[in-house]
Amino acid sequence: MRARQAGSPATEQGVVMGDVQEELKRVPGIRFVDHVAIAVKQGELETQVRAYERLGFREIHREEVRGGDQVREALLQIDEGPNLIQLLEPLSPDSPVQKLIDRNGGRGGLAHVAFRVESAERAFDAMQADGFQLIDKAPRKGSRGTTVFFVHPKSRAEGAFGFLIEMVEDPRGQVREGGDGSFA
Repeated sequence: MRARQAGSPATEQGVVMGDVQEELKRVPGIRFVDHVAIAVKQGELETQVRAYERLGFREIHREEVRGGDQVREALLQIDEGPNLIQLLEPLSPDSPVQKLIDRNGGRGGLAHVAFRVESAERAFDAMQADGFQLIDKAPRKGSRGTTVFFVHPKSRAEGAFGFLIEMVEDPRGQVREGGDGSFA
């Protein structure tokens, strides 16, 4: 096993993730990574779901989210773990996911990382008071009955995250129980 050199991309990525972890420790009620969202090109959602199923994931939720988001989502779970993959397919050229794909040279990729919180309202208030740049003016309705808000990738001048963050509160509980995707 080779030691990483200071300044290498792997070391720099580790430093960024360490900074993210330190910044988020001050946010009340963060429980775990809820999901990693991946943008997929329009018309490729079914192909991507099948690819993840070949890796052992199963689809537990599908929904079209209108409003400002304009996406079709498929939520995938591996085994009984709480961490999910969310595939996002844009429904229109105005979708933020389509704009991300366009900026990425027409390719899909990481859309955001979502953290489960006990209370979106408390997390929002704490992050706002701590100077985070929040995209939403207040927590709002998300998919699957959740309450969400988004945090800008360059939210902190002294430690930009480098990726979009979503905070997710699920009123049904914090830990998944059954294989059907239900919550405690």
